[in-house]
Amino acid sequence: MDRLLTQLGLRVRLLRLEQGLSLRQLAERSGVSERYLSELEAGRGNISVLRLSQVAAALGQSGGALLLDAERGARAGSARVVALLGLRGAGKSTIGPRLASRLQLPFFELDGLIEAAAGLTVGEIFALHGEATYRRLELEALRRFLVEQPAAVLATGGGIVGHEEAFALLQDRAVTVWLRAHPDDHWDRVVGQGDVRPMADNPAARRELRAILGAREPLYSRARHVVDTSALGLGGSVDALVSTLSGS
Repeated sequence: MDRLLTQLGLRVRLLRLEQGLSLRQLAERSGVSERYLSELEAGRGNISVLRLSQVAAALGQSGGALLLDAERGARAGSARVVALLGLRGAGKSTIGPRLASRLQLPFFELDGLIEAAAGLTVGEIFALHGEATYRRLELEALRRFLVEQPAAVLATGGGIVGHEEAFALLQDRAVTVWLRAHPDDHWDRVVGQGDVRPMADNPAARRELRAILGAREPLYSRARHVVDTSALGLGGSVDALVSTLSGS
């Protein structure tokens, strides 16, 4: 029941965001209070059939279709996209291919899909067009990917959790996993890969990384699963994920 309510809440939130509605606007359309809708989207609202019908109608859906989508999501097991979340240095690019191999699934990096579609590197997209364009391309690439790949392991960009619609789409259509790591491990792994950009002309970069991680932790913690890569190491993290995902 808990998973069904979670999936129902995620589905309602995704539909609301896709239609550009605030909670207040949905409340006005449906006749269901804003406070109750907030609880529903958080997976804590044990909704009645009448209220479900009201919310569904306000979103252009039937109550039955909305519930069926939620049931499908709740019943889905390993045959889904596994989306890896975390800052650079969390281990997504290292753990991802190993996990995909163990699960016998293909591995993709969302930034790579964005670059292929845009014909530009991520750095060039930011430099030439700005973050808003990158976020739009990110959402478009994610939507295409989730249609084309029913089962895969996907490494996402570190900031996707701050893009509300893209993160809601991931939560609704994928099994989200936060690869948690200590700030020093994030730093050391990036530098250890030969990437000196984090400290180039920025002596405060390490402190800024801690601040970014602290700000995003409440969002990352919404993932369905959390694996502490600092405690388990990369190999141990893969083993833990295989065990967790096989039993989910």
